[in-house]
Amino acid sequence: MERDLTRERIIKAASDLLAQGGRDAVSTRAVCAAAGVQSPTLYRLFGDKHGLLDAVASHGFESYLAGKTALAETDDPVEDLRHGWDLHVNFGVTNPACYALIFGDVRPGTEPPAARRAAAVLAARVKRIAEAGRLRVSEERAAHLIHATGRGMTLTLISLPEERRDPALSIMAREAIIAAITTGESTAAGDGPTGIAVALRAVAPQLAPLSSAERTLLTEWMDRVAASDL
Repeated sequence: MERDLTRERIIKAASDLLAQGGRDAVSTRAVCAAAGVQSPTLYRLFGDKHGLLDAVASHGFESYLAGKTALAETDDPVEDLRHGWDLHVNFGVTNPACYALIFGDVRPGTEPPAARRAAAVLAARVKRIAEAGRLRVSEERAAHLIHATGRGMTLTLISLPEERRDPALSIMAREAIIAAITTGESTAAGDGPTGIAVALRAVAPQLAPLSSAERTLLTEWMDRVAASDL
């Protein structure tokens, strides 16, 4: 219990420093002084500064993740994607230091736990679009495009003075991506072999009449068709 309270106190101290002065303000010495602990305690609880920053990012991202996962699903998965995009951009603009900590600090081959959790939520939303037969590219490609564009747009808006931020930029980027990855039809048949393959691949795990090996083989086949861009 005391360990948890100490951990929370350190995270709060680091979060306050981050909000007030950005990442440069979150030094080990400053955090320890603000939390009233010695550096060995910090290292014992978080391992190193990266561990502390990951914990701070997860703490700050909780409100975003709660809001994103709490978005009620509608009958239109593409419209749900729009709502998720808007929530993502709004969180970044409202919490620039936290957002930059998560998405602006690129570590090759790795990503903060909070970013992985957000990616999982996005993947689930993309999968719903695929299951509805409205995805014209593979789920992985769609998720990467959405993530890359949304992240770039949010960081761009953060970098601009508030008076120069054009809300229409985010909407234009959002609609361009949606047009690139989705069809206007509620069935994949209207988008040729790629759309059919993406939809079938999305529902493959639910095809109970097939054996596990058959479902795995079907998934592999549909991945190859989707990747061929027919």
